[in-house]
Amino acid sequence: MRKKKKLSLWERFLNQLFSLRGLYVLIVIALITLYPVYVSDGQRWTYIENFGIKLPLRYNIHGIDVSHHNNKIDWHKVKNSIEDKVDISFCFIKATEGEDLKDQDFSNNWQEAKKTGLIRGAYHFYVPRANPVEQAQNFIESVVLEDGDFVPVLDFEIQGTNKRVRANLLENVKTFINIIENHYGVKPIIYTNGHIYKQYIKGNLDKYPLWISNYDSQKLEGYEDARLMIWQHSTTGKVDGIKGDVDFNVFVASKSHLDDICIK
Repeated sequence: MRKKKKLSLWERFLNQLFSLRGLYVLIVIALITLYPVYVSDGQRWTYIENFGIKLPLRYNIHGIDVSHHNNKIDWHKVKNSIEDKVDISFCFIKATEGEDLKDQDFSNNWQEAKKTGLIRGAYHFYVPRANPVEQAQNFIESVVLEDGDFVPVLDFEIQGTNKRVRANLLENVKTFINIIENHYGVKPIIYTNGHIYKQYIKGNLDKYPLWISNYDSQKLEGYEDARLMIWQHSTTGKVDGIKGDVDFNVFVASKSHLDDICIK
């Protein structure tokens, strides 16, 4: 049997060095590969060409929200927009704002969205300085909900500039919500941003389903005690049948909770 050549101290040192270097290279490659997963907390952000933005494919129920600012919409094309098995499953449509403003395209959007089979929802843009009772009545006069529709949505994203208005804002919002809840017999969804959530909603309106807007984060944090259902993550999406940019949303709760925010 041939004897193994005895390595010199220098040769043993070089072997160990290159072995460690190889291990280091493998570690670096692994970190580069896994980095997107770690920074997105497993959200699986993936660019979808047909929609022009990245979507968090950890979730599979995606939707949009629209108003008259989106002009005339071809809802048949919206419903049939699909790429890589990702499609539009739901839509929220602006119905009213303040005490008397009614979105000029609501009626048509509401009817046409229903025909396509999309889950539809209607929202009211809350104006802090306006009377909450009249705002609630404006929405009730404009929106008739049917089985399968989302529960009503309160769009609460501004607090006003007047100190007196801000001082009474939470109580007025509660008045609006109570009227809506009593009329429709369901708890409305509250749409808001992180600032309004922390200042007014957290600790005060935690029992209501939450729809949060956040465009700067790869994942949502700070809503552990909230009934978080929907995340509006982009305002620059594209959809067949709609000209210009569209707000994109994703249902982040477990699929079993979808029924919790729909009319039965």
